[in-house]
Amino acid sequence: MSKKLPKVPVVIVGMGWAGGIIASELTKAGIEVVGLERGKERQVKDFLMVHDELRYQHREDLMQDLSKETITSRNNGKMKALPMREYGTFIVGDGTGGAGTHWNGQTYRFLPYDFEIKTMTEKRYGPNKIKPGYTIQDWGITYDEMEPYYDKFEKMAGISGETVELYGPRKNPYPTGPMVKTPIMEDFEKATKNLGYTPYVMPSGNLSEPYTNPDGISRAACQYCAYCENFGCEYGAKADPIVTVIPVAKQTGKLDLRTHSNVTKIINDGKKASGVIYVNTITGEEFEQPADVVVIASYVFNNVRFLLNSGLGKPYDPTTGTGSVGKNYCYQVTAGSSILFFNDKQFNLYGGAGALGIEIPEFTGDNFDHTDVNFIHGAGIRVTQYGNRPIANNTVPKGTPSWGAEFKKQSIKYANSSFPVKIQGASMPHEQNYLDIDPTYKDAYGVPLLRMTFDYTDQDKELVSYMVKVTRKIAEEIGADHIESIETQGEFNVNKDSNTHNTGGVIMGADPETSAVNTYLQMWDAPNVFVVGSSAFPHNSCFNPTGTLGALSYRAAEGIQTYLKTGEPLV
Repeated sequence: MSKKLPKVPVVIVGMGWAGGIIASELTKAGIEVVGLERGKERQVKDFLMVHDELRYQHREDLMQDLSKETITSRNNGKMKALPMREYGTFIVGDGTGGAGTHWNGQTYRFLPYDFEIKTMTEKRYGPNKIKPGYTIQDWGITYDEMEPYYDKFEKMAGISGETVELYGPRKNPYPTGPMVKTPIMEDFEKATKNLGYTPYVMPSGNLSEPYTNPDGISRAACQYCAYCENFGCEYGAKADPIVTVIPVAKQTGKLDLRTHSNVTKIINDGKKASGVIYVNTITGEEFEQPADVVVIASYVFNNVRFLLNSGLGKPYDPTTGTGSVGKNYCYQVTAGSSILFFNDKQFNLYGGAGALGIEIPEFTGDNFDHTDVNFIHGAGIRVTQYGNRPIANNTVPKGTPSWGAEFKKQSIKYANSSFPVKIQGASMPHEQNYLDIDPTYKDAYGVPLLRMTFDYTDQDKELVSYMVKVTRKIAEEIGADHIESIETQGEFNVNKDSNTHNTGGVIMGADPETSAVNTYLQMWDAPNVFVVGSSAFPHNSCFNPTGTLGALSYRAAEGIQTYLKTGEPLV
């Protein structure tokens, strides 16, 4: 039986970017907050001198234990879903900071086009441009309304970057300047300028210079050590909840942070939540934490799973198209890249950072004419230099044996002499791509797992076929000795596809019939429940989601404060 604890104004489930931002904003306003994190507490000192590729990159030390909790996956509704046993499509952080600790740091804004995608597409191309089966909808908010929240997130995180004219207008420049340009970035810059494009250094949560944010948090500059993705930053140079918003919340004395606290259920009567049930993962004790407001701020899949297992909101039905919880699950498209190999040129690719790269904007969103193509939206085309760590760096030309002397020879030859011109394409929602509860499998606590039904659509395949021509042209202009292009988008494989940018399932909008939450991420069906994260995105853009997630978290924090004062649904 659960031990009932004293009621609090706000309980937050998950202490990553979303939970950390909301905790910081609410506690600065004097509001008492309980933050529940199922993993352990993490600090910068935990990562000092721990450049352990095996532990963090390959054994996923910062991630959720898939033997205790995972998802099941299938490509369509006729298949039996099976549990995901190794990380690929997504990597769920475990511990304070969540994915905000192990992310790369690429911090884009979505486009004005993204927020009004249905309206703008139909206005420019007519109502038939969006094909049947694609559940594309506006977000219920405009870029101009989002801009102040983007600005606030970027100033808090110290985002390094440069203004891009083809994107939405900015009130302020990035708080810090762009990162350095490496030789491969310079080669990409020269080639794309020759082709008439306008390359820019990608916006980065890895600081290009020392920075002190508006909350007084000071951080050092990036050292380009190459240990960003799947690693915590030993310098605090990478923007991370554990070095930005969570310390601010702690300093107020208003945050009760409880680690090793795994939430299993939202207590509710169908119209309002009264708190959550959680288990102490060390002792096995179960607790009931009552609260006036429940904030679900976990990863995409966890957010959807909490609602469905707790009976909150209307589950999406792919047959009738009704319901919203589980609707519009989206991924991203990454086939279409062109890999360059050089015989007599080396680039020192062992150095780098998670957000060190250069990109062109001409093929993002609706920045090019889609009249004669069978897809909408687009892709960022880029070169990145994350740093080739030694264990898994084996980029070799096709036809090379997968082991033996020749494999070793080619691995050494191209260790610093190959890199890809990549795409990261938008993912449009489809009525047959969705999330629901698996009827068979359960986690270690006996709670049903979430089931993903997803495969790449015709839209995705057409986008790849178009973009690979662009990456190939850029690769040829750079002048590699050998080029290999990934020309088609294959079948989705949850254990191998590794973009990791998942969105949707608890989507936002202006209409409760087609969305689960409003633009403050407050549930239509339970106004004291706020579901915060990229689960709110009605589609996935061609950009990394964290900047938009952060901006929406600031907006949600504003909405929670208003709700605590009025007790009324927000509009």
